[in-house]
Amino acid sequence: MPTDTLSEFLSFLEKNNELARIKTPVSPCLEISHIADRVSKTPAPHPHNELDRSFASNLGGKALLFESVAGSDFPVAINTFGSYWRINQALGSNSLEDLANRVQALVKPEIPTTLLQKMRKLPHLMRLASYAPKSVRSGLCQQVILEGEQADLTKLPIIQCWPQDGTLEPPLMANPSALPNVSQRGTGRYITLGSVFTTNPLDGSRNIGMYRVQIYGPRLAAMHCHVHHDGARHLRLWKSQGKKMPTAIVLGGPSVLPYSASAPLPPGIEEIMFAGFLNSAGIELVKCRTIDLEVPASAEIVIEGFVDPHSPLMEGPFGDHTGYYSLADYYHPFHVTAITHRKKPIYPTTMVGRIPAEDYFLGKATERIFLPLLRMIIPDIIDYTLPASGVFHNCAFVRIKKEYPCQARRVMHAIWGAGQMALTKFIIVVDENIDVHNEQEVLFRLFANCDPQRDAEFVHGPVDILDHASPDLGVGSKIGFDATIKIPGEGQVRPYPPDLVMDHEIKQLVDQKWREYGIS
Repeated sequence: MPTDTLSEFLSFLEKNNELARIKTPVSPCLEISHIADRVSKTPAPHPHNELDRSFASNLGGKALLFESVAGSDFPVAINTFGSYWRINQALGSNSLEDLANRVQALVKPEIPTTLLQKMRKLPHLMRLASYAPKSVRSGLCQQVILEGEQADLTKLPIIQCWPQDGTLEPPLMANPSALPNVSQRGTGRYITLGSVFTTNPLDGSRNIGMYRVQIYGPRLAAMHCHVHHDGARHLRLWKSQGKKMPTAIVLGGPSVLPYSASAPLPPGIEEIMFAGFLNSAGIELVKCRTIDLEVPASAEIVIEGFVDPHSPLMEGPFGDHTGYYSLADYYHPFHVTAITHRKKPIYPTTMVGRIPAEDYFLGKATERIFLPLLRMIIPDIIDYTLPASGVFHNCAFVRIKKEYPCQARRVMHAIWGAGQMALTKFIIVVDENIDVHNEQEVLFRLFANCDPQRDAEFVHGPVDILDHASPDLGVGSKIGFDATIKIPGEGQVRPYPPDLVMDHEIKQLVDQKWREYGIS
């Protein structure tokens, strides 16, 4: 089962030999991140996920707890979700496939037709109601309250991941000509695993996002939120009303929360409800002290404040999961009004960099869990994978049951219109008998089955803000490859030869006699 607090989750990991405690004093600037980077690229303590045959499938190392961090009284937890086993434990599942089946039952329930069936459905409906958040009067996250001048971000053990994070040099800026106008410069230290809570000012609906936050001083930071995300949409709505946006950065809390904050949910589904679904019980929320928001009562640390839609700050550069620095650009300032925390809190963070790293496993969880939702939108899809080499937004392998000409192209365009999947730069579509989790198999079909001129589909549109290869920020070209066997109606088509497949009887015979051959 998921845990209510980060402390409980770490205790569970320690009992299962999944946590390493580091008592040696360390610096939050570069040292912690480099240790975590090394560990994330070592074998995981538990067996890997058989579904994922990528190079990263059996990596992850242990979760780490740094007990003595320079400049802060708080210990630092990192790599807590950095393996298939740990992400499953955090989400209360035996496997991501099992969790996907739960989502499937939730989004596509059987409709009862008789009175008896309706009565049998009542327990299910009651469980759905139990996923709603619950307001409480007090919580662990407010055992210590620091308001106004007492609130100081610099006393938190906020890490710097990479050497050039926060260094404003022209080669690392999206707009080098802006450098002379930058009056305030941030540090290289970033909050990287904060669940950012905002609300829609028109209807009060909640959003939780996972956005990086650069530290500028004791009560000033820069919130990096891409224009495509709901947090940015909320900010535009607050700006239209001439107001600053109340914002809370939540660190720790229920083990399901960080994943829920990163999940690309469909419109109308709140992340806090999805967290309750994963938790099998509603998340308890407590009212913030200085802003009109509710946050998880069991959080380790909560940073309260406002995002100002005016007077932007120069944020970045930042070493990102793409394996490159994302360039510095203007983003919005976050002004701290209070910091609350439990007694003896633990500060959670993550090292962001070239995969495999912790966010790889959070991303693979999304890939599996959201397959049922993607299939609701595009029923042609049997399965898909987002390979490690594509860093999620760059590439998708898609398996379909081909039934008519140009079906693969229809699927490509449907993906380019489906939420955050719209940012996918490369799509490779293969036939139903191809294992999309075997990267070499997919590439073999791409190279063998494609005529580059006939089988490529180009489009122009929005791409990931972090895509440094696009000609313009957030806008560029995308391509799909139809690697299926071609049929009449798909241009000039020659007969496709059959695959090389051995007779089943011979394979069985060789299996039975293998030891007799004496081949070691």
